[in-house]
Amino acid sequence: MWFSHPKQVGSRKPVAVLVQRQRLDPANGIAIDAPLMPLPVLGPGLVAAGAPETVQFSVRYALPEYVSFMWQHAGYIIRRRRIGTLATYWMQTKSTSSAALHFVAQGRSRNTYEFTIDTHGIVRASRSGVTLVPWGDVCSIRRYSRGFMMVLKRGTLPIPFRCLSQAQGESMQRFGESVRALARH
Repeated sequence: MWFSHPKQVGSRKPVAVLVQRQRLDPANGIAIDAPLMPLPVLGPGLVAAGAPETVQFSVRYALPEYVSFMWQHAGYIIRRRRIGTLATYWMQTKSTSSAALHFVAQGRSRNTYEFTIDTHGIVRASRSGVTLVPWGDVCSIRRYSRGFMMVLKRGTLPIPFRCLSQAQGESMQRFGESVRALARH
């Protein structure tokens, strides 16, 4: 299986930076940093500019915690199908077991992930590379017993409560509200 994750160069810190150019202010000759492209205030799939501040944290997942996230998320997805209790539990068990097997096989418990979440998107950095997720790829932010689950177009990102301060948890709630509000439009 081949992975197309970009590889890190140099530091292990997140590398999401806004590319800027310098222009000369004609009035007084002072150099001003200006973005190459103006950032949109609000648009389809984007978080509003008035959204919460930056949330930065690092996490090292444990198997029981990860399995709990996957069990709850699989339950949510499968129950929406209304296929009956026995079939629901069978599919939930099968799905969660598969996720746990992949967790162990990929060695996710050995990696520390550094997250930066702001109005531009989500940056996840680890030994294996940096993943940039724009807000347009975030379908929803769900709240489960152990933390938040960012549901992406292709996959999920669990965010445990233990890694967030109270203020960061409130910011994640506001990010979730922004994503829900944009989904309604």
